[in-house]
Amino acid sequence: MEKFGVLTGTAAPMPLKNIDTDMIIPAQFLKTIKRTGLGKVVFFRMRFDESGAEKPDFILNQDPFRDAKIIVAGDNFGCGSSREHAPWALADFGIRCVISTSFADIFFNNSAKNGILLIVVSPEDRDALMKDAQQGATLTVDLEKQVIKRADGSEVAFDIEPNRRHNLLNGLDDIGLTLQHEADITNYEARLGADRPWL
Repeated sequence: MEKFGVLTGTAAPMPLKNIDTDMIIPAQFLKTIKRTGLGKVVFFRMRFDESGAEKPDFILNQDPFRDAKIIVAGDNFGCGSSREHAPWALADFGIRCVISTSFADIFFNNSAKNGILLIVVSPEDRDALMKDAQQGATLTVDLEKQVIKRADGSEVAFDIEPNRRHNLLNGLDDIGLTLQHEADITNYEARLGADRPWL
């Protein structure tokens, strides 16, 4: 998993509340187990019409938001079914951070395990960041310092659970965490084989 340190990029404003995982990636794209290639269908129904042409009014079809790395979202982002394809699709598109007042729990955990930082801020801070995003501003998210730097130079502080922060800073998913103890695991298996050869 890619490490998350300091992220500077365009922030796409998505003020709609209750953006669910089916909106992020519709069910017809859940057949794959590959994490790549899903960026082209993220927000599919919102981005494309029935003929497959881009809808010009959707934010990610407009410059400079086509290259957005950050989303500033309405309340309760990532609600709905617990599909891990949703963070896969966002990450494949290039989204590394979503800022909102609240997130669905399962989506929140799935995102962190796929290298996406979800930041919970107050409604007032979210509204200020939303205005920045609507003006095409660049934001900087510093996970080490736990601040979002706005275009005017001011900063919005955020909290994050220490283990989640550690894992994102070091690019560790659950497998990566386990592999940090590879030598201990190998030694245990060797001792177990010697002590209990019938296993």
